[in-house]
Amino acid sequence: MNLNFNQNLAADYKSPSQIIRILSEDWVANQSYCPNCNAEPLAAFTNGKPVADFYCANCKEEYELKSKKAKLSNIINDGAYDTMIERINSDNNPSFFFLTYSQEYRVNNFLIIPKQFFKPDMIIKRKPLSVTAKRAGWVGCNIDLRKVPESGKVFLIKDQQVIPRDNVTEQFQKTLFLRTLSIASRGWTLDVLQCIDKLEANFSLNQVYAFADLLKLKHPENNHIKDKIRQQLQILRDKGIIEFISRGYYRKLY
Repeated sequence: MNLNFNQNLAADYKSPSQIIRILSEDWVANQSYCPNCNAEPLAAFTNGKPVADFYCANCKEEYELKSKKAKLSNIINDGAYDTMIERINSDNNPSFFFLTYSQEYRVNNFLIIPKQFFKPDMIIKRKPLSVTAKRAGWVGCNIDLRKVPESGKVFLIKDQQVIPRDNVTEQFQKTLFLRTLSIASRGWTLDVLQCIDKLEANFSLNQVYAFADLLKLKHPENNHIKDKIRQQLQILRDKGIIEFISRGYYRKLY
C-alpha cells in the first residue's frame, strides 16, 4: 500500500480544501479496500450522494471519508445536522473512514468506524449560520469520537504502519452482530463497552457495577441497571468481545 498522495492531481486547484479532497479521495479509490469483505477497489459515488463517498460493489457497504492534516482529534467537523441524523438512523447509514496526513501529503493514520457504532448522541448540532452568511440559517454538525468504544476503531494504517488486511477484516466483522440489534439495545451494548474500555484488560463484575449511576443517567427509564449490565456482559462474552475467566471476572479480547 503506497502511503503517498498523488500530488500531480492538485496542479489545477488552488483551494486547500479542494486539493485535499481530490488527493484523499484518489488515494482511497486506488489504495484502499473494503474492510468488510476485503474486495478492491472501492467505487466512488457520483456527486450529490448524501453523506457517503464510496461503496463496495461486492458487499454493498457504504463509506464516508473525513480527512485531516496532522493528528486525529476527538471532534470531527461534518456536514448538515439533519442529513446526518437522518442517515445514521436509516438502514443504509455509512461507515466512516478517518484519514490523517502529514505536511508531505503522506498518510499517517487511516481507520474506519463501522456504522453500527454510530448513535445520535455522537452527533453534535452546531449553531445556525448568521443571517449575514451566504447560507444563513444552515445548521452543521460535529462527530464526537470520544463516544466510540475502542473495539469500534479499526485501523488500516496506524502511525504509517500498514495493518494486515486479515486482521482488519476480522476486527471489522467481529462487531457486525450489533447491526442486528434495535437502536435501544445497541445503545446499551455500546454504553457498557465504553465502561469496559476504562478498565484494565482483566476486570471484575463489581468494577462494571461501579458505572451503574452513569448508566442510569443515560437510561433513566431502566430500574434494573445491574441486571442489564450482566445481560450485556453475557452478550459481549457470547460474541467474543470479552471472555469469562471465573465467577465475576472477565478479560477483554480486543
